[in-house]
Amino acid sequence: MIATMAGAPISIEHVGHGYGPLSVLHDVSLEIAAGSRLAVVGPSGCGKSTLLHLIAGLEQPRAGAISVAGGDLPERRLAGCALMPQDDLLLPWRSALDNAALPLMNAGVGRGQAREAALPLFRRFGLEGFEQEQPRRLSGGMRQRVAFLRTLLAGKGVLLLDEPFASLDALTREELGGWLAETLDQEPRTVVLVTHDVDEALRTCERVAVLSPRPGRLLLDAPSTHLSHDDLMEALRS
Repeated sequence: MIATMAGAPISIEHVGHGYGPLSVLHDVSLEIAAGSRLAVVGPSGCGKSTLLHLIAGLEQPRAGAISVAGGDLPERRLAGCALMPQDDLLLPWRSALDNAALPLMNAGVGRGQAREAALPLFRRFGLEGFEQEQPRRLSGGMRQRVAFLRTLLAGKGVLLLDEPFASLDALTREELGGWLAETLDQEPRTVVLVTHDVDEALRTCERVAVLSPRPGRLLLDAPSTHLSHDDLMEALRS
């Protein structure tokens, strides 16, 4: 298991947010227990990614409050969260190994020690033999695995995953979705996953929250075991 702080609880209380006259989120409240996994689904533009940015402390909500591990200041939230955006954002001039180890080096760990920490995980993540390859030599699925490994090595208790496999073809996306669920079982964190794929939401997370079209309001928040594909599609159409 990768060394990390324990999964942290997230509290979202009556949050509203927008940009100029545009309202993006309205009165959203969620309680996410430490070590649990929540998927957030909804139509494009409903504020899903904005919600992740707010949790991570990259933005402050216009209304309401958000805390991570009891801390509501932006810097406290940022210190407790690791955000994986839609694009892998791998540095093209660095090897896959150095890209994965980047959070450790940014934290002051020497390059050699950071590489030693990341190297054993390449086999576990199906990347053995590609440690020294630059990103342009990797498939899309491999690049996303490196990006996810980099996110894990940040050692944060909260993982915020913003449609991490949206740019991949359907077959690769399904394969990596199963891999992600298995990996999170081995590396328990508090996870908020944004996705358009209702099957990925049900497969990966214990709970699913559905947001309405913009401004995003909470339409549904229920355990995955109580929901089906059709239930979520009906909620999205409501």
